[in-house]
Amino acid sequence: MTRVHDMGGRFGDGAVLPEAEQPVFHTDWHARALAVTLACGALGQWNLDTSRHARERLKPTDYARFSYYEKWIAALANLLVEKGVVTRYELAGTAAPGESPLAERAMRAEAVPEILARGGPADRPSNVAARFAPGDAVRVRRPAENALVSGGHTRLPAYVAGASGRILRLHGAHILPDSNAHGLGEAPEPLYAVAFPAAALWAHPEHPADEVVLDLWQSYLEPAP
Repeated sequence: MTRVHDMGGRFGDGAVLPEAEQPVFHTDWHARALAVTLACGALGQWNLDTSRHARERLKPTDYARFSYYEKWIAALANLLVEKGVVTRYELAGTAAPGESPLAERAMRAEAVPEILARGGPADRPSNVAARFAPGDAVRVRRPAENALVSGGHTRLPAYVAGASGRILRLHGAHILPDSNAHGLGEAPEPLYAVAFPAAALWAHPEHPADEVVLDLWQSYLEPAP
């Protein structure tokens, strides 16, 4: 299955040009797009993985032409309607907004610094035992698809499917996005940093001796033969 958002190694966008640290946002509406997305997320109607999947589910033509924050706003609009937070007509401004039962959960301006500082940790206790240790040789499962939900969200990029690498470290247990994005529970499991030679991922890398390090969940991996 081709996922338009999973572009790693397939399309060349030219050299990566470093930018100055300031200003953080190229235009004012980018900052507002981030703010309204975080504020809506605080309503508790979806999680981070659900919101990522909403961006991935945009029409391929829209995904290809939208800028970064246009993707955020388009996906947010879809989520607001899908989760019943607003109606399509309220969102379009053709109907007066009704009183929301979620009003008491609205993020207050004075709470924003603390909320941003707290972040959203994804590490969790888990009864899933670690299968691998640093130095172990592993292979990434194929195909790079959600094994729980057909066409569902996954953090496993297609370009690494079937590749062999080695475990650098165990990060502990973290929420499994493939489950969490679809309301199937957090299902935390071990998460590893895995190193791959560039030559194992692409046919003719500019620097074949380089390594690419990816954070991959245990269910994405199997022992190397």
